[in-house]
Amino acid sequence: MSAQNRTFGTALWDFFCSLKLTIALLIILSITSIIGTVIQQGRTPEQYLQVYSERTYQLFETLNFFDMYNSWWFLSLLGLFSINLIACSIKRFPRVWKTVYEPVLVPSDSLYKTFSNIEEMVVAESQAQVREKIVSQLSSKFAAPVVTQEGEKTHLFAQKGGYSRFGVYVTHLSILIILAGAMIGSIFGFKAYVNIVEGTETNTVWARGGGGDIDLGFTVRADSFTVEFYEGTSRPKLYQTLVTVIDNGEVVKDRRPVIVNDPLKYKGIVFYQSSYGPAGDPTFGFRIRNRATDEVAEITVRAGQRVPLPGGGSFRVADFTPNYQAFGPAARVEVFPPDGARPRSFVVLQAFPDFDMQRGGEHIFSMTNFGQRYFTGLQVAKDPGVWVVWIGCTLLIVGSIVAFCLSHRRIWVTIQPVGQKTGVKIGGSAHRNQAAFSIFFDDLKKGLKDELKG
Repeated sequence: MSAQNRTFGTALWDFFCSLKLTIALLIILSITSIIGTVIQQGRTPEQYLQVYSERTYQLFETLNFFDMYNSWWFLSLLGLFSINLIACSIKRFPRVWKTVYEPVLVPSDSLYKTFSNIEEMVVAESQAQVREKIVSQLSSKFAAPVVTQEGEKTHLFAQKGGYSRFGVYVTHLSILIILAGAMIGSIFGFKAYVNIVEGTETNTVWARGGGGDIDLGFTVRADSFTVEFYEGTSRPKLYQTLVTVIDNGEVVKDRRPVIVNDPLKYKGIVFYQSSYGPAGDPTFGFRIRNRATDEVAEITVRAGQRVPLPGGGSFRVADFTPNYQAFGPAARVEVFPPDGARPRSFVVLQAFPDFDMQRGGEHIFSMTNFGQRYFTGLQVAKDPGVWVVWIGCTLLIVGSIVAFCLSHRRIWVTIQPVGQKTGVKIGGSAHRNQAAFSIFFDDLKKGLKDELKG
């Protein structure tokens, strides 16, 4: 029974340490990430049904494709990948630790044969003199060596940059931290939206994907909304909302501008300016003068509302725009004659009060004011794991630099008697950037040769 348990445990451990599992998980995560990019996340059912058939919508909903990054199976994939990464690191770490902190101090001939950088020489000086000179050279140009005596042989070992072998584990740790941050944000955070009409306030937002309302724990008020247009067009150039945050009856942020790319942050919740639109019908103020009698009337009217005119007839605002060909607010007015004839239509510009005098109609219109309330659309996000992700990204950069840009370099030297002379064998290796190490090794052995010959 115990043998079966050990066999099962070994098989399970080998499964989690498998490189094939790593590759398979990376492929699956890549494919699912593509799906999450192609299929827009967090939309309402109505928006999805405009794109997909009802059967396709039901299938995608069952597979959690509309909220994929928060689905149980995607989080399970991340968890399995994390276990795989931890298992691989644990399995390989002892060997790397031993390589750095328990190195081979007495090299064998077979070890020397594995080196691409090797040199042998025989010099006339004594073994003690040779050892002293080589120790001095290595200490000044590389690193202080460890001296080991084995019978008549003297072995020197020096290494530099051993910590670079641990850069890959820093990288592994950073990936785990990033995944942990993503899971924290997915589980404890949210993405939502809210539309607030100018002059109103709210303390709830709506989760994307129809997840219901979320209580913010404080109140957000849209004090005012402004929009600027590109000259001669109706395309918005800049729009912003002045937002006030009230917490426990106290104003903590007063009329703070929220602009695209300049969000408002409070208690870990971020408000992004994302959209806007008209809220209800606009109101217009008109000064209407009867051309024949000079009688003047001040009238306030809503868009589409039909209002009587002094002296008979009526009018209404059939259409409007806040920016008419760079001339500012304008209204298209329809005047209905008292005899029921076809209505006459013309444009009234707020910035040019005398413009309508040129029309020659019975009534002269000038727009005194134009009022349009807007709602501001805010995207709301809370991600408590964002700082964890930033820490992981920092470690990822550091670990990658250490792992790929630095190198663990090692040099062995064996000194032994050869008849009446002294034989010297030098070998070295580097686990990264072999070309640069070869240049360094050539310079080192040339310096040793010059020193020993001298």
